Amino acid sequence: MSSNDYYGNTGGGGGGFLAGGSPYGSTSGSPGGAGRKSEIAHSLRPLTAFQLLNATQAHSDAEWMLDDTELGQVTIVGHVVSIQSQATNNLYWLDDGTGRIEARHWIDSSVEETGSNAITEGSYVRVSGSLKMFGNKRYVNANHIRPVKSPHEIYFHLLEAMTVTLIWQRGPPLRPGQNPSTTVPPAVSSNVTGSSAYTAQSHTAAANNSQFSHLPKLQYAIVTFIQSQHANEEGVHVGAIARAVGGTAVTISNALDTLMDDGLVFTTIDDSHFQIAA
Repeated sequence: MSSNDYYGNTGGGGGGFLAGGSPYGSTSGSPGGAGRKSEIAHSLRPLTAFQLLNATQAHSDAEWMLDDTELGQVTIVGHVVSIQSQATNNLYWLDDGTGRIEARHWIDSSVEETGSNAITEGSYVRVSGSLKMFGNKRYVNANHIRPVKSPHEIYFHLLEAMTVTLIWQRGPPLRPGQNPSTTVPPAVSSNVTGSSAYTAQSHTAAANNSQFSHLPKLQYAIVTFIQSQHANEEGVHVGAIARAVGGTAVTISNALDTLMDDGLVFTTIDDSHFQIAA
């Protein structure tokens, strides 16, 4: 059974990945700007209650972040501990074994809510929506909520949440025929200055090339890292770049956007893979 079968709604595909390849992509071909923010807002990432409770905000109006990654729409599968039915919304207290979090589903009187009517205490449900904070309590503002159709969905969700988290941390798995030596291990440091285990390697690979010496430190680290990788038509994935040079999704996207505007890098097979311009 595919992840789309498990989600059972039009809120987004599984795994938090978009048609363009990742939340870093954009419909305009540029990883920065309004297009990127729009796609992140419409992405859907599977998470556990523990992860949702550990997400952070820089301030009350800021986007939610988890492990330096911006969150868009989220989905969680949990056991319904209790239900509080009110005139305008239903409040579900969910437990998935990693923690407990509330999900609030607003009632639309103009739409027949057949799925939510079938939810009872003690059952399992899938909730999709956005993470919100009211007072000192965070909750999932549920756009979709429905009963879990199969016990396999519970295990599938936990495995998918772990898989997506590992991909964000370590990069996508090897493709058939891909050389393991070209993959990127986790960065030692993720600060915005771009220092990591790859900084020295990247600088060594470009030691005889002063073409990029005028660039700011983060942009220089990006182009020299791409340059140090094994040449192929696919280019280098943005996730590998982010882990290698450090920084947040926003700083990496802005730096790549500037490099593309300057004609120094370009996208290859999709909006998430980059290569140095000849």
